[in-house]
Amino acid sequence: MKLDIKIKHIGVVLLGMITFSACDSYIEEDIFSDITSENFIDEGTADQLVVGVYSTLREVYKDYNLQFLGTDLFTVKAELNSVSAVNDYFGFDSGVGGSLWTKNYNVVAKANTAINRYENQISWSESKLGDKAYGIAQAKALRALAFFNMVQQYGGLVLDLEEPTSIRSDYTRSSEEETYNLIISDLEDAIPVLLDEPETGRFSKRAAQHLLSEVYLTRAYTSFGSTDDFNTAAALAEEAIGSYDIRSQSYAEVFAYDNQENDEILFAIQWGTNGLATDQVNTKHSIFMNQVANYPGVNRTTTPYGFSDFNAMPTPFFYSLLADNDSRDEATLHRAILADGDEPEGPDPIVAGDTIVYYPKVALDAVELAERLDRYWVYQPDQYLFGQPENVPGVNYLYSLNPERTNFPIFKKFDDEIFSEATDGARDTFVFRVAGTHLLAAEAYLGAGNPSAALTHLNIVRERATGVANEYTSVTIDDILNERAVELAGEANRWAVLKRTGKLEERINAHNPHVQDHGAFDPNVHLLRPIPSSELELSDGSLTQNPGY
Repeated sequence: MKLDIKIKHIGVVLLGMITFSACDSYIEEDIFSDITSENFIDEGTADQLVVGVYSTLREVYKDYNLQFLGTDLFTVKAELNSVSAVNDYFGFDSGVGGSLWTKNYNVVAKANTAINRYENQISWSESKLGDKAYGIAQAKALRALAFFNMVQQYGGLVLDLEEPTSIRSDYTRSSEEETYNLIISDLEDAIPVLLDEPETGRFSKRAAQHLLSEVYLTRAYTSFGSTDDFNTAAALAEEAIGSYDIRSQSYAEVFAYDNQENDEILFAIQWGTNGLATDQVNTKHSIFMNQVANYPGVNRTTTPYGFSDFNAMPTPFFYSLLADNDSRDEATLHRAILADGDEPEGPDPIVAGDTIVYYPKVALDAVELAERLDRYWVYQPDQYLFGQPENVPGVNYLYSLNPERTNFPIFKKFDDEIFSEATDGARDTFVFRVAGTHLLAAEAYLGAGNPSAALTHLNIVRERATGVANEYTSVTIDDILNERAVELAGEANRWAVLKRTGKLEERINAHNPHVQDHGAFDPNVHLLRPIPSSELELSDGSLTQNPGY
């Protein structure tokens, strides 16, 4: 998706604020120098303040560690005896994972600035009062999104709603209940004003309804939530789904590179294809990748088949959830790695397009395995992650260059066509999809004691994947979590979902290999993340740390 609005790049930015860069189809940029923040106090340029909030979300949705690691679906990309605080909960302290706090509070600060300027410093003409209300609604919705990202991880937050104009150290935390109340208030203020069909890239009414549905759903599991929250979440999910039928396009079509603007996407983080370098630094395509630099015929040293800054890989449990008739398998994974160049050396020369590595979905029998081993490496399903592959005798000399491999089928659905070897990319990141809204509805209806309605929504998602109507005949929370696992892998915050449903400890002990080997998860501590140590130091003692850290 591309945010089809005009943005001016400001030489001297607001306190803590940065605007977008530009390209023709993404943003139309005018460069100015020696401009101060006071130039924003004008109804003609005010929208740039709102667009600045959208731009800051880019960094939030590049921060993967606290969303995926330490769950049933994803583990650290390293040997079984390696230690990772985020994944294994071993050595998890206040110095770990602070970037999520910082990046989301940057969104809050920009939203606060936009709201303050819109409400108090810009002189609005009568004809522009609609623009005023619309700008405030977008800023409140995005502020709510940032607070929700944080409250799930940290609990009660600092609910500062003022524009940052000076350095402060007297921040105190509100309760978790107060934090949810603010998020709900912001979204309920925004929804009546947001547009049903805004300019591409803006937060729509349906996106806000999806978000508010998840907020109520998450609150329903807390000590201050209620069954009414489940009912409200279900009703909001129904409104967000509207009349759209996800079965009108396949899963593969949803993720087709040339179809990033499609009706299933309720909200996406945008990147540019022809603009400045800052528009093309989305690393989403490089997550859940393994290193194949030493394979013959593979010239890429990093992306898309290389190491990412995000050091994670899917667990065997994730692969086990992909049924034989599930079309999401082919759309989600590369089960073959192909040569992108020639390798004339060795007894069996390789040309571009040849298969180099193959990851069968089901273990090959001895006959087929022998046939394939004449041509390329094969990793059987029980050799994913830490196993050694069957390999081609003719290229053993190359295999010996790097015999210890952590290897697994790599992700395909985030593939990019504009990227660099340094992991940059320009593909949009989907945040909310209607398929995900169906799964929110299923969970909400189940919590509200209406399994029949839950089953309807769950089966809609399943039918698109397998072509089988009404495949589920009953529904449990584990069914919903398993369907979410395959449908939303690498998209939705898996850690937060497992936490809210009370399934985190059970599932990581059952399915995360590093946790099984040496995990130190403590439910009295690790259901909340530690407040970053740097924030505690700067707060002059006014911020309190979460218990156990």
